[in-house]
Amino acid sequence: MENREALLELKDVKTYFQVQKGTLKAVNGVDLTIYRGETVGLVGESGCGKSTLGKTIMRLYKPNDGQVLYQGRDIWSYRGKEKKAYAKNVQMIFQDPYACLDPLCVVSDIIAEGLKIHKMCSGAQLEQRVEELLNMVGLGKEHASRFPHEFSGGQRQRIGIARALSLEPQLIVCDEPISALDVSIQAQVVNLLKKLQREMGLSYLFITHDLSMVRQISNRIAVMYLGSLVEIADSEDIYLKNYHPYTKALLSAIPIANPEAERSRKRILLSGDVPSPVNLPKGCNFCQRCSKATERCRTEKPVLREVEKGHMVACHLV
Repeated sequence: MENREALLELKDVKTYFQVQKGTLKAVNGVDLTIYRGETVGLVGESGCGKSTLGKTIMRLYKPNDGQVLYQGRDIWSYRGKEKKAYAKNVQMIFQDPYACLDPLCVVSDIIAEGLKIHKMCSGAQLEQRVEELLNMVGLGKEHASRFPHEFSGGQRQRIGIARALSLEPQLIVCDEPISALDVSIQAQVVNLLKKLQREMGLSYLFITHDLSMVRQISNRIAVMYLGSLVEIADSEDIYLKNYHPYTKALLSAIPIANPEAERSRKRILLSGDVPSPVNLPKGCNFCQRCSKATERCRTEKPVLREVEKGHMVACHLV
């Protein structure tokens, strides 16, 4: 990827929240680059900080430390028109396809809102553009005058995708866009996203806990645990040759379609509970659940380093 253009760079990003028991470290020192035209899958357990990282990229949360660079500039240095331009170029598809749509607005108004704010078109041209966007996601002109509650979950997610596409963005943060959908509809939405990427040159940050689906859509996969990235590699590489104990445990949980192979294979069962993000371990975040942890693991936090070309791991044992 070194010859490709970096679209978005995260440098030691930390997003914390003050709670009753202290400081909750939701995102704790993340370094990640998203290149133009690629999909980065972000995976990990619920509560590991995936969505918080996505919302930090969207400027919904301001990081306590670190930088989010878009085309080389820190997004928190933007003012006025620059902020508006960033909001146009970086869009989000939300996890809940119903909660993110205004129930009092018809679909045409939902999709047209951004176009009006950014003054991209008006009048008959606006109506035509809304119809084009609906067709692009597999819906029709007849759907424009309906309210969100009149659609199925998959159709509502398509409306959310059409809204995100309306401003012709360069990067879309997909925050678990298929988790609320049936399996057959999930495949349709993923195929639609891949088709749109080919046609429009989009970049995606695809946040999910579905390890089977993320393999189908991602160029690279980043594994997150308790606010930090523990492994980053090309999509196929991370499934064939993974190094971090947490990555190994995650991948061992993926069901296999062959019943005999599923019964005979050995799963990696983690002991202990996930530590609180308010009271993180002094060393490696995973040391309390790792059967191979050493004294160094308990006292020194590992840094993300390249162990093979394009393959990065944060583990003292690698």
